[in-house]
Amino acid sequence: MTGKFFSAFATAVICLAVAGAAVFVFRPFRLVFPQKNREQRQTRIVIPRETGTGPEDPLSADVLFREEGVRTRAAMDEGEVVVTVLTQDLDGDPAEEQIVAFRNLLEIDSPIYITYVDYDGKEKEYRRLWNAPTAATRPGTVSLYTKDLVGDRGTCVILTGMNGSGEHTMTIFRKSAGEANRPQDPYGQPFTKIAELCIDGSISILEPERPQAYHLGMAQGRSFRIAAYGRNYESDNILDQIETSYEFNPVNGLYEQTGMVRLPGSQIEQRRLRELLSGAPGVFEEFINDLWYYVSPDGTADSRQYIHFDPQGREIIFYGDETQQVFTWQQSAPTRYGLYISSQNISVTTLRRFLDIELESLNSVRVRVFEDVRLKIGVNNAWDGSYRRAGTVKKDGGEPSPFIPYIDRAYDSSMGKIRFFPDGVYELGAGEEIKKGRYIFFRVQDQELLELREEGPGGKAREIFRIEGNARLSMVLFRVRLGAIGIQDLREEAIPLTPAAD
Repeated sequence: MTGKFFSAFATAVICLAVAGAAVFVFRPFRLVFPQKNREQRQTRIVIPRETGTGPEDPLSADVLFREEGVRTRAAMDEGEVVVTVLTQDLDGDPAEEQIVAFRNLLEIDSPIYITYVDYDGKEKEYRRLWNAPTAATRPGTVSLYTKDLVGDRGTCVILTGMNGSGEHTMTIFRKSAGEANRPQDPYGQPFTKIAELCIDGSISILEPERPQAYHLGMAQGRSFRIAAYGRNYESDNILDQIETSYEFNPVNGLYEQTGMVRLPGSQIEQRRLRELLSGAPGVFEEFINDLWYYVSPDGTADSRQYIHFDPQGREIIFYGDETQQVFTWQQSAPTRYGLYISSQNISVTTLRRFLDIELESLNSVRVRVFEDVRLKIGVNNAWDGSYRRAGTVKKDGGEPSPFIPYIDRAYDSSMGKIRFFPDGVYELGAGEEIKKGRYIFFRVQDQELLELREEGPGGKAREIFRIEGNARLSMVLFRVRLGAIGIQDLREEAIPLTPAAD
């Protein structure tokens, strides 16, 4: 009896010892890593979207996720939805700071706010130090940049976008620094607002030439000028504009109006003009649904550079310098003179382009392209300029361009009977099945290519073929891949196309 009791007692002691050791060993790790068993929540970058951007628009949902790798380093408050984040060193210390643009969903008609996030060395964490509203209200149109606008190598934060009235807006904040040569903000804020513009046209920042001494850090440079283009309400022509100039005043530290210039527009039948610029959903989108060639300032056309707008397929194709770039058409908003479009590259998703399209005539538009990686400055983007609708452009001698992007023909092929329509639509019949989609003929590196984009959920996104033979008579198609290194033949079986009997 005593032996059994002793054995049971010894077993209990051993079990207690093992349990105590387990507590001693595992508890410190839970103290050192207290977050291991918690759900890690990170801020997701979203852009609230407005509905009704186009027929059957797949991007007309409430939010659009973008830039998954970007995270805010300080927590947002309830109802605050991040639009975009700018991360860089703004004060010269080892830690990077953030400028975060966000919208408060708890506010009716909330403006786009920006907040300044800096690292707190005492608390060993990032904190929000300052908030301010801007004039923009539409998240999908927002661009956020920094630039030395004043010329003292300081930092200015520029947020551009559109408001609910369809106006372009620009809000500029200048970073305060008491130890610099400029006065510190009297309220101790890290930024002060130096300009805020809203106009029914467009706004650009024009960059003057700065001396070499500025670039070497030896002297200050001239401040940038801001130009705003709005309607001339004293004129009966809707396309007549007024350019209003603003320049920085170093005395009060603000941008002030310095001049106005009247800019005459094209004379177009006013009834048709009002229809196109009415702001009704889809009207201007349908107008630009075509291939547009670049027109140089002297009026000659360049078929080596074009933009193809496809509002139904929600795509924008840029072709120039023997390279084709495809962007997803994300959102469009009517403006006084046309349309403002935000787009995203299908390959490099962090690359976004904003297009400000203005009507010049019934066959021409003026395009300004702003990339998300650069400021909207006066140095022209390669895509800026006038574009004329394909089929109306002319070469130097006044002769029509021989390049035709669309045809009206039917062909027999191993794929089936394919019919090309002059409006850019094709039909492919194989037995009883009929497939439909969009097509376009274009050139790359002196090679004529054909692109097919099949409609429907089961359709292929894009198919590109190299053409041998006469592209308007009998021809042979070879499937290729078009990328940054040029045209790559996929070495698949050739597809002969022969004219079909009517």
